[in-house]
Amino acid sequence: MSADDLKRAAAARAVALVSDGMRLGLGTGSTARHFVDLLGERVREGLKVVCVPTSEATRAQAESLGVPLTTLDETPELDLTVDGADEIDGRMRLIKGGGGALLREKIVAAASARMIVIADSSKDVAVLGRFPLPVEVVPFGLEATRRAVAAAIARCGCEGPLSLRSAANGGPYVTDGGHYILDAALGAIPDPERLADALARIPGVMEHGLFIGLATGAILATDKGLAERGLV
Repeated sequence: MSADDLKRAAAARAVALVSDGMRLGLGTGSTARHFVDLLGERVREGLKVVCVPTSEATRAQAESLGVPLTTLDETPELDLTVDGADEIDGRMRLIKGGGGALLREKIVAAASARMIVIADSSKDVAVLGRFPLPVEVVPFGLEATRRAVAAAIARCGCEGPLSLRSAANGGPYVTDGGHYILDAALGAIPDPERLADALARIPGVMEHGLFIGLATGAILATDKGLAERGLV
């Protein structure tokens, strides 16, 4: 199976966990797109759900498929969020934000009773950090914030270049919330909890891509089949 086929298989397993009346969070990214596609098929077959998208791209996809949408203001407590991950370790700690939606993704995940990660096995790592860690920052005072982020990373025993994410037009990438993203290529993060706390304390940092204590289950598609964690 191709990597895309593996992602779709994981998404199909997650869709099977959805039942009538659920309030869902819809993730962002290549694997989450498969989940939304398959959820749309079930909605057309009569499944009754209401969903909160984590990005404008996911909103547009869900609307095009006729998936009923709501907001966290209207529906502040969700039953389940299904989302992808850029990395997941054995303790279900995640790096997310490669698609630029980390702030909304974390808000939606925190409002959910359960969060299930769907991914192919290439995202399963022993130590987080191979994928660059996104840090979402406000544009005002960017250089001061960048220096504070770099100092916090160093204090936490990490090292690696910190770069401003670029958009296709060559300017800074701008999130749905109007923020920029700094990507920290660290290679390895020895203490994700310590780094998460240090980044959260910096004025100018809106959010970071370390998702700790949020994922309750995972479905990983491997070339030998699906591997499940924490679904029971």
